[in-house]
Amino acid sequence: MRRLGVGMIGYAFMGAAHSQAWRTAPHVFDLPLDPEMVVLCGRDGEAAKAAAQRLGWGEAQTVWRTLIGRDDVQLIDVCTPGDSHAEIAIAALDAGQHVLCEKPLANTVAEAEAMAAAAARASEHGVRSMIGFNYRRVPAIALARQLVPRLGRLRHVRATYLQDWLVDPAFPLTWRLEREHAGSGALGDLGAHIVDLAQYLTGELVTGVSGLTTTFVGERPRPDGTGQGPVTVDDATLFTARLGPGIVASFEATRFASGRKNGLRIELNGEHGSLAFDLERLNELEFHDHTQDAQTAGFRRILVTEPTDPYVSAWWPPGHVLGWEHTFTHEVADLVNAISAGADPAPSFADGLQVQRVLDAVQDSAEHESRWTAVTAA
Repeated sequence: MRRLGVGMIGYAFMGAAHSQAWRTAPHVFDLPLDPEMVVLCGRDGEAAKAAAQRLGWGEAQTVWRTLIGRDDVQLIDVCTPGDSHAEIAIAALDAGQHVLCEKPLANTVAEAEAMAAAAARASEHGVRSMIGFNYRRVPAIALARQLVPRLGRLRHVRATYLQDWLVDPAFPLTWRLEREHAGSGALGDLGAHIVDLAQYLTGELVTGVSGLTTTFVGERPRPDGTGQGPVTVDDATLFTARLGPGIVASFEATRFASGRKNGLRIELNGEHGSLAFDLERLNELEFHDHTQDAQTAGFRRILVTEPTDPYVSAWWPPGHVLGWEHTFTHEVADLVNAISAGADPAPSFADGLQVQRVLDAVQDSAEHESRWTAVTAA
């Protein structure tokens, strides 16, 4: 079997999730290539070495450019903050290495455009790239996409992504709260996911938005103990939108919803029925068939654990539920299969660019009293 040497840059939260996926995918799926976890890269040498040993990587490096063009590394997995995505991904693609990049694709539209252009150039030479919108790989979401045509003409989408990890004003000033590193706050961190899911499930693009953002806690303690520092990103965002020619939508993303740990929910309403998904019940769908007798019709629960459901045949018997980490394993399996087949995987960097344009339009709208703002077309 041909090997696929992988180098990962970044080893924190997303790095750990991706590492588990690279370890697990070849043991669960019959992959055409054999992924080898060659090297992990992080700025702190001792921490990177410890992470490499803990997560299963062959060696540790501290300078990401040493991974670019290495003969034993065919794929670069980018798990760094958004401010470095463009530089790393473009360098890898230009060197002929495949790239998996975490979301959002970049911190600005200009960076995302450069990344998408690099991906298009690389694709002409058989080099593949994918953005990590892992929620597309939830079996229930993949099944929902198959069921959407049964809803008939779509009319409404409403999507929320609610967390509460910033409610305490004493929570430290991490990189996710600094615009120069994160690009935005809840808008990019959480909003990117629900924008992508809305477009993925409906098959339509967001064409315009009206939004607002707010920051509830303006200063937080610096991690190094040198006093307070300014929070330069949004804590919450809400926006309305249009998808395609006839769908209206609402989106809400916040990291201040007390009691909500990872509450992503999306609902689609059509002329013949409705579909709803809740990440905190990620093995389930709610489905309503509006063509049935009104006296007995209602939302019914679909448990998505049958071997005929997307991805599930590789795992456990019906009723034995999957978890959040499985989405990354499915992501890796789909990417490896695409590379072997010589096909461009989805979601692409172009998909990531489209989401970036939506986020940019929301930010622009919020800065101009929520005025209606068109999303720039490709």
